[in-house]
Amino acid sequence: MLVTWKYRPRNTFIQSLDPRTRLIFLGCVIFALTIPEIWDYRIIIPLFIISLTLLVMSRIEWKDIKRPLLFIFILVFFIVGLNGMLSGRGGPSSVLDPNSPVIFTVPLKIPGTDWGWSVPVTISKLWFSITQIFRMLTMALLAIPIPYTMDPNIYGTAFKRMGASDKVSFTMDLALRFLPTFVRDFNITLDAQRARGYEIEKLKGGIAEKIRRLAPFIIPVVMQSTVTGEEVIDAMDLRAFGTGPRTWLKSDLKYAFRDYFIISIGIIIFIGCCALKWGFGIGGFFIPDFFTNYFLG
Repeated sequence: MLVTWKYRPRNTFIQSLDPRTRLIFLGCVIFALTIPEIWDYRIIIPLFIISLTLLVMSRIEWKDIKRPLLFIFILVFFIVGLNGMLSGRGGPSSVLDPNSPVIFTVPLKIPGTDWGWSVPVTISKLWFSITQIFRMLTMALLAIPIPYTMDPNIYGTAFKRMGASDKVSFTMDLALRFLPTFVRDFNITLDAQRARGYEIEKLKGGIAEKIRRLAPFIIPVVMQSTVTGEEVIDAMDLRAFGTGPRTWLKSDLKYAFRDYFIISIGIIIFIGCCALKWGFGIGGFFIPDFFTNYFLG
């Protein structure tokens, strides 16, 4: 049985919106930041504030989202941020400006050898890393409330009413349910192994040893996920899924004035970013004077 996120009806403005409105707005912001390749903090920061405001307006309890938020912050700061700060890759070529002042160097060494090198962290790399972090967080903060505040019974309906095919709609429905189902299976396996005296908190040894000792958890969870997938496939085959158009149990989605208003804002954001970048040349990567002066004094 597939499970869902910790969805709970809330009397909020966010939940009063049509689910398609939220998906369209999310798509507009993502496209606005990625298609014209916006790197200007004067555009990114206001969009980040909008995303943070919408997250607060969703009124999701901290205990429900603290783990996914922590995971996202770790992913963004230690992968996206460090990659931008050390390599400068993933952005415009101006990030690797050889004339940019070096703030400090990071010594890197291959474990077990004397081989190593120093990576210079320049002002341009550091500022690029900061802007990249805010870009990613802007998109992530918009996406986080969706599974917690959107009725799981209308996942597929929302995509279907947006023009997607039955197969695509059902695929997105299953994709949104996969992670909580996987976590449920892992917790069940963890409790079962603890009941048998397996002490997960006392795993010792190197990486290889820890991975080997995690086998009692990994193998059952993977097998259970495979079995669940097979059961879903069998259920779909028994209902002749894919042989013709399908009907959806909840399909009475209607736009209200607030939906048109939010969609309009999303479209304006997208068109505005494109116009600023391609029409006025605003939105490219540059280092503000206050940031340079902070390090050069």
